[in-house]
Amino acid sequence: MTNSTTAGSAEGAAGIRKIVYYQEEILLENGTQPPVPALRATAAAVIPNPWIGTAPDKDLAEESRTVAPPIAQILTDRLIEGLGGADRIEAFGKAAIVGTAGEIEHAGALIHTPYFGNLVREFLEGSSIICFADDRAEAGQPLVVPMWHKTEAATRSHYQTITARISDGPRPDEIVVVAAASTGPRPHARIGDRTTDPAVTSRILEGASA
Repeated sequence: MTNSTTAGSAEGAAGIRKIVYYQEEILLENGTQPPVPALRATAAAVIPNPWIGTAPDKDLAEESRTVAPPIAQILTDRLIEGLGGADRIEAFGKAAIVGTAGEIEHAGALIHTPYFGNLVREFLEGSSIICFADDRAEAGQPLVVPMWHKTEAATRSHYQTITARISDGPRPDEIVVVAAASTGPRPHARIGDRTTDPAVTSRILEGASA
């Protein structure tokens, strides 16, 4: 993780207005303690939209290269600190909400590029493609962020979600960027795994007995 001096300079360079960290732990599900207790968390940064007022054919790459890396570092640092280390994190996800004065592509330009996604994957010690959500909304709009296993994307036990919400963001000219992580699976996961599924097609199902 970065030290406080480096983190402060990174936050300033990214123009972050605020950072919101949220964490939850499910103690009971269906009246029973989960066999594998897990923590889930989001770290979100509210930043000025660097593309406000630009034309729809503007190349977004230059700002992505500048803005996305420090945000990836800052958000993953918060997740690693809050969840007890990158080695404890088993699932991850990402998201962005662009304010109403921006394009949905502005959200994508931050989270769907290697300048964010590759770094989140590296810092959280993953190898899977990172599942995502993005939206354009007014301040306070919640966004459900999906997650799956950081190295074994076919592991259904780790398909889960967590909701991110910033009460005063994004303002019309802002973007909320979110990184999410979990230290374990869903409570009482028991629906099998994609790697061991039987062959299923519509023709097979049509011939299956009731």
